[in-house]
Amino acid sequence: MITNDEGIVHLKHKIIEEVARLAWDDNLNEQSKEELVYRIIPGPKALNRCCVYKERELVRQRIRLAEGLCPTPEDNSDNVIQILKPACEECPISAYTVTDNCRLCVGKPCQSSCNFGAISIGHHRSHIDVSKCKECGKCAAACPYSAIAHLERPCKKACPTGAITYDENGLCMIDENKCVQCGHCIHACPFGAISSKSYLVDIINEIKAGKEVIAMCAPATEGQFGKDITMASIKAGLMEMGFADMVEVGLGGDMTAAYESLEWKEAMEEGRKMTTSCCPAFINMMRRQFPEQFEKNMSTTVSPMCAISRYLKHKNPGCVTVFVGPCIAKKAESQDKSVPDNADYVMTYGEFRALLRSKDIELKPVDESYQEASVWGKRFAASGGVANAVLECMKERGVDTSDISLKKCAGGDECKKTLLLLKSGRLEEDFVEGMMCPGGCVGGPSKHKTEVEITRAREELLSKADKREVLENLKQYPMDKFSMFRDGHL
Repeated sequence: MITNDEGIVHLKHKIIEEVARLAWDDNLNEQSKEELVYRIIPGPKALNRCCVYKERELVRQRIRLAEGLCPTPEDNSDNVIQILKPACEECPISAYTVTDNCRLCVGKPCQSSCNFGAISIGHHRSHIDVSKCKECGKCAAACPYSAIAHLERPCKKACPTGAITYDENGLCMIDENKCVQCGHCIHACPFGAISSKSYLVDIINEIKAGKEVIAMCAPATEGQFGKDITMASIKAGLMEMGFADMVEVGLGGDMTAAYESLEWKEAMEEGRKMTTSCCPAFINMMRRQFPEQFEKNMSTTVSPMCAISRYLKHKNPGCVTVFVGPCIAKKAESQDKSVPDNADYVMTYGEFRALLRSKDIELKPVDESYQEASVWGKRFAASGGVANAVLECMKERGVDTSDISLKKCAGGDECKKTLLLLKSGRLEEDFVEGMMCPGGCVGGPSKHKTEVEITRAREELLSKADKREVLENLKQYPMDKFSMFRDGHL
């Protein structure tokens, strides 16, 4: 993955890989975990932090996250996204600071504007007392030289819902009532202080217990590993690892599009606006910040991940389903008990690669072909893909879609703006496709390459897919045997 935190990502994935190796070997215990800490941070000198002891403590906390636990035994949170406090301690606390542009104005507009006595005048520049500063920003606005900078922390800046605040010590806190689990804050933090729980140990234990564990690969998978690694290549790697089978979730895209198209047609006849139901972070934003719109305008159709999980659980009773994709929020979706028979576990592409390495498996080109989804379902991963697939299903049913207007919003700010317009009754478009990540799922927080690289490889792979129609494709599957609605009713 190409990010501004390559070193942190490498360390995180290395720890997950080593924990997975221990799990495969039935050797995941307190002694082996402590030995792993010292193997990764041998000392005596620290590599990146202030001391080797902090580095080792962070490795211990990352090992717990790799086991699906909170960073410390004292933590008690069901949130997928967690704070590693020893790393967060290194982030600057003060939101406003005086730069070298300060000219020591005779009029002292910064000091005069402060109502809390937080600003004093030094020999070379003004100073802000962080214990008195209320972060109101009046001093920055008053400075004629723009010498006072607002140092908004990158985690807070990346959060689309205002879920990140700080305690009295300046440590990051996540308001779980606001957090939509999008994961944007994770890679925004340059100190690696935010991460997510991993469930690889549980998945390994299910495989070793002899259960029928079936992988479900997101539509965004094609292109993540280059143009030579097809869905058939991914399937071969997963089955070599011990998975019983793999199904592409693009097929779930076909299923979701088919059922959402019926809801769209009904909403269109009633003059009611509707939003898509595929992005769990978008759904969380609606549920928590726009509850009225969630009840009135959200599609009741399940996500493609849930659709495939229900299909597999009908076809293979007792099987364990594991979603593989670029999304952190999918982990939270799988734990939502209000939506029965969803995926049992979720792993990101980074975790998938760590799992492959833990078994010394490499993805390789294969001669076999594999396709269960239409191209419309495969394109769910990109912004506009969901809406286009729904429109295609309406057209296949003979519905005139020429007058339908769409709002395709991708990214937290765009989604929030669109929902505010919907709430106020000022949204002009008929239907909303909401995706929390810029560019759609291909821009998810756990993407393996840059969006440009992924898109280039995807287009080459998708150009080789056959052009089957969505509804015709679904005739091969027992759609009347499992529910496509969130509450599970047929």
